[in-house]
Amino acid sequence: MWNFKGNKRPPFAETPLPGQESVWDYPRPPSLLADSRLVEVISEGQLIARSSRTMRVCETASPPTFYIPPEDIEWDFLVTEAGGSYCEWKGSASYWALKSKPSCGPVAWSYPRPRASFLRIKDYVAFYPGRVECYVNGERVRPQPGRFYGGWITDEVVGPFKGAPGTGHW
Repeated sequence: MWNFKGNKRPPFAETPLPGQESVWDYPRPPSLLADSRLVEVISEGQLIARSSRTMRVCETASPPTFYIPPEDIEWDFLVTEAGGSYCEWKGSASYWALKSKPSCGPVAWSYPRPRASFLRIKDYVAFYPGRVECYVNGERVRPQPGRFYGGWITDEVVGPFKGAPGTGHW
């Protein structure tokens, strides 16, 4: 088993090309970075969110997740979803579903009371790119493997990524 505490990429990690990042160079605990690229979220042809003021969470073995400020969300398209989850770094998450398809489950999550080191994403919303269309500077985001994870895979990141079969020990 690979040890997360080292600063070196594991031997199975892909080597990034110029302009790319390896998710194996991301820290644990995760980093929180301001990002000014245009992020858009669309469902059924409707623009749900558009922002160039996002926060990007980068954690070892996972593609980044973009968190969108609440004022850049079209809230008329979302409703609260029952349930929640807990992240050891960020705290307790709340979930959001599409108002047009509430029975289809959550499409997004947020942290109304994040832990101190993640206060900058309080009430920001992250979307699952496998459940709605997500774009970064016009590039369609591909979803992170696994039903639970919400990482955003673009051409700028290389893996392998947590969530794929055989990665449960990461």
